[in-house]
Amino acid sequence: MYAIVEMAGQQFKVAKDQKVYVHRLQTEEGKKVTFDNVLLLADGSNVTVGAPAIDGAAVEAKVVKHLRGDKVIVFHKKRRKGYKKKNGHRQSLTEIVIESIISKGAKKTETKKAEPKAKKTDGKAAPVDVSVASKPKAKKATAKGDDLKKIEGIGPKIAETLNAAGISTFAELAKTDAAKISEIIADVRGNHVTDTWPKQAQLAADGKWDELQKWQDELDGGVAK
Repeated sequence: MYAIVEMAGQQFKVAKDQKVYVHRLQTEEGKKVTFDNVLLLADGSNVTVGAPAIDGAAVEAKVVKHLRGDKVIVFHKKRRKGYKKKNGHRQSLTEIVIESIISKGAKKTETKKAEPKAKKTDGKAAPVDVSVASKPKAKKATAKGDDLKKIEGIGPKIAETLNAAGISTFAELAKTDAAKISEIIADVRGNHVTDTWPKQAQLAADGKWDELQKWQDELDGGVAK
């Protein structure tokens, strides 16, 4: 029996007791993780195809360890321009072992909305006010983050991913380790070298834009030319 399942933004064909290397997961080593986006199940001649996923199916796995993949050399060259650039990249990965494939009966986690509680007055429950307000409540103003795209090597998708992880200002990015940043953006397509991002963010947070611009002129994708 095997299944085709989506794990950490990638699709894998897996079977029981198989080792799989996926993009870095946030689950700790030794703990179990469940993937419920199963696209296909095959048990002998019986094949079930989801539309797009199979309801009730899931793949259960155990996190073995976190590691980094082999170095990949990325070489860029422009003809007749005298331009050459060579970068190295090691992807952050997680090794997992498939423990079981559930064909049906797996429950997806659902968030339940809290029901309004009745207020008590003089020992008696007061009726809950379910009337619709005549005017919508004004939303509280939220603090606006910095434009992280000003950091060399950060594009719109990476900036969005960092914001979703709670990193929305230059100061927050400067305090984040480069390896941690690589883990956060592991699902973003492309090769990203994050080594200089915290230092760039610190210059931006300190308002040293001239110094930052001078340094960025020597960088390409966050890496020295």
